[in-house]
Amino acid sequence: MPKETSQTLDRGLRVLSVLADSPEGLTVTEVATALGVSRTVVYRLVVTLEQHGLVRRGGDGKCRLGLAVLALARQVQPLLRDAALPVLRRLAESAGATAYLGVADGQDLLTVAVAEPPRSDVHIAYRLGSRIPLEVGAAGRAVLAARTAAGRALDPPWIVSSGDSPGSSGIASPVLGIPGVEAAVGVAAVSSQEDLGPRVARAAQEIARVLG
Repeated sequence: MPKETSQTLDRGLRVLSVLADSPEGLTVTEVATALGVSRTVVYRLVVTLEQHGLVRRGGDGKCRLGLAVLALARQVQPLLRDAALPVLRRLAESAGATAYLGVADGQDLLTVAVAEPPRSDVHIAYRLGSRIPLEVGAAGRAVLAARTAAGRALDPPWIVSSGDSPGSSGIASPVLGIPGVEAAVGVAAVSSQEDLGPRVARAAQEIARVLG
């Protein structure tokens, strides 16, 4: 027996999804065409979403995501952090190196969770909330590689980076299968440790399962 669903809610969520993929904005008619529903239906949805701050209409008549979406998005980070920390702690302990979770935020990678090894004389510290361009470091490159692969598995499922910081090496694997989130698990090691790749990949898969 099929599950009961709300067609109106489904259409409203699809409106938000279409607008999220069109940062330049779309007219009501363009949204209606993209969804294959009438302009009248989309207009009512847009007005309702606008009242809740989830959609805004500019002077050019185009609809864009509203600022209220940011308030919802901010709640994703604590969810990711809480799910990732136990996994990162185990990874940091087994690797003897700092483990972290980074999330793509615009053109940057935002570090949302960090775990340092409990027993290590020397390790690289990673600052929670730090931002670096996606092109710099293993985790950002893992996100870009997953984006390019468009759903296909990476082979191997991790990225190795060295030389981004003096005396350090990075290994990261993308966290796949979480709708709307581009993330990667990484390890920041003092020296090259490519053998950590499988462990990092397993950690990324475990986080994906928890959040999936």
